[in-house]
Amino acid sequence: MSASAAPKPNIIYILCDDLGYGDVKCLNPEGKIATPNMDRLARDGMKFTDAHSGSSVCTPTRYGIMTGRYAWRTRLHNGVLGGLSPHLIALDRKTVAGFLKDQGYHTACIGKWHLGMDWARPEFKTVNELAIESREQVFNVDYAKPIANGPNAVGFDSYYGISASLDMVPYTFIENDRVTVLPTEDREFPLYEGRPGKMCRKGPTAPGFHTSQVLPAITDRIVKHISEKAADAKNGKPFFVYFPLNSPHTPIAPSKEWEGKSGISLYADFVMQTDATIGAVLDALEKNGISENTWVVMTSDNGCSPSADYPELLGKGHNPSAQFRGHKADIFEGGHRVTFLTRWPAVIQPGGSSAQTICLTDLFATVADIVGQKLPDTVAEDSVSFLPALRGEDTGPIREAIVHHSINGTFSIRQGKWKLELCAGSGGWSEPKPGSPGEKDLPEIQLYDLETDVSEATNLVTKHPKIVSRLMDLLKKYIADGRSTPGAVQSNDEEVPLYPKHVAKKKGKA
Repeated sequence: MSASAAPKPNIIYILCDDLGYGDVKCLNPEGKIATPNMDRLARDGMKFTDAHSGSSVCTPTRYGIMTGRYAWRTRLHNGVLGGLSPHLIALDRKTVAGFLKDQGYHTACIGKWHLGMDWARPEFKTVNELAIESREQVFNVDYAKPIANGPNAVGFDSYYGISASLDMVPYTFIENDRVTVLPTEDREFPLYEGRPGKMCRKGPTAPGFHTSQVLPAITDRIVKHISEKAADAKNGKPFFVYFPLNSPHTPIAPSKEWEGKSGISLYADFVMQTDATIGAVLDALEKNGISENTWVVMTSDNGCSPSADYPELLGKGHNPSAQFRGHKADIFEGGHRVTFLTRWPAVIQPGGSSAQTICLTDLFATVADIVGQKLPDTVAEDSVSFLPALRGEDTGPIREAIVHHSINGTFSIRQGKWKLELCAGSGGWSEPKPGSPGEKDLPEIQLYDLETDVSEATNLVTKHPKIVSRLMDLLKKYIADGRSTPGAVQSNDEEVPLYPKHVAKKKGKA
C-alpha cells in the first residue's frame, strides 16, 4: 500500500540518548554489544547509514526534531540547557506535535524533555537561561507549584518524564505541569554506577528516587499508553508519541537484572537494556494489533559520550563510534552520525538500506508529506521529506546540503562527499580540543572527502579552494536566509555567528 493511499499512520519517535552508531549490531557487525531488537527493527524495516543529528549534543538536536529547524537559529548558539532552564521553543512556533494535533492526532511525550520549561521561582531568584544551573541555583525553584510552558504548551496532549538529562536536577518525575513527588531531599548519584569518583550534580531529589528507575518507568508508561490508544487508532484516531529515552546517557545505571548481561561493561549492559525498551515498544504494537500502520523511528540525539569509557570498550574490541572519528560534542562524524532505523509495514519493504544523507530535522517535513499537508514557509525551515526513500524510490540526493554544529558552536557543512569544518580541531571533547596545544598549529579550516576518507584523516583544504569557497558561500546563504530549504526568506531569532568564539577572534570576526 502506498503512503498516500494508507490511513494516517500512528507515529512513534524513539530517541536514544548518547547511543553510538557503533553500538548497534546491524550497523556495526564488528560491535560486541547484542542489540537484537534494534536489529529486528532494521530487519523488519530499513536502516539509514548516513543519518545525522542536527547537533552533537542534546538540546539543539531535540529542538531540531521538534521544529524542523536548526537550533543555532535561536539564542542557543552553543552548549545545552539545564534542568531548570526556561523554555527554548517559542510558544508561537509550530512543532511537529502541534502540527499532528491539528491533523487529528493524539500527541504524547514520554521521557526526557531537555528543551526548557518555566519553573516557578520566588522573586529575585534566578537560574541560567542557556546553560546548566549552578549548585546554588538548584534551590531557586518552588517545586510545589505548576510548571509553565513545558511540553503541553508546544503541542503535546500529555507529558510524563524528566526535565532534562538524568545527571541534572531535579531528580523526580513530572506529569504534565507538576512534579509527581516533591524533591524534598538533597542527593547525588554516581555518574557510572559502582565506580567511585564522579557524581551527578547534587540537588533536589524525590524520596525513594533512583536513577536506575527511570528507564523502566518510562518503558512501562509507553507500553501502557500504546494499549490505551490502540482502540482509537483502529477507529481512525491515530496517535503520535515522542519517546526520548534517558539512556545510555550518564548516569550509566542499568537495572539490577541487566548488570553483567553484556559481559563487556556496565555501559554495554545499559545499551542492552535500551535495546530491550525498543523491543517492548515493538511488542506492544504487535500485541495490540496496530504495528502494520505504525511508523516507528529509532535514532539517537548524537554520538556516544566519552563517559562510556572508550578505553575499556576498545579493550574489549568494541568501538561505539565504529569507523568514524570523534564522539559526542565533536564536529567530526562520530559526534553527529547516528543510528537511524525505521519500520512501517504498510509502506516500507523489510530489510532495506538507504545511503541518503538525512538529518533529524527532516522528520517534520516527512510527517507532513505522509499526512498530505504542505508546510507554510514559517514552519520547519530546515526540514526535507525523505518519504521517497522510505518507499524505496531512487530519487537522487534528497538534500542539497546538511549543516552540522558542535558543542562549542563550530559549524560544518556537508554536500555530497565533501565536508567543510570551520575549526582546526574537534570543536568538542576529543583531541585536538579547542584551544589545546594540539590544535594550535593546525589549519583553521578542514575539508574532507568522506567518500574516500570517512575517518576524516586527511585535510584537503589547501588542495580544493573552490570547493571550500562554494561550501562557505552556501553556509552563509543558509544562515542569512533563515532557512536551508526553498521558500520565503525567514529571520533567525538572533544574529547567528558564523564562527565559534575561539575561531572568530583569529579571523577578525565580530
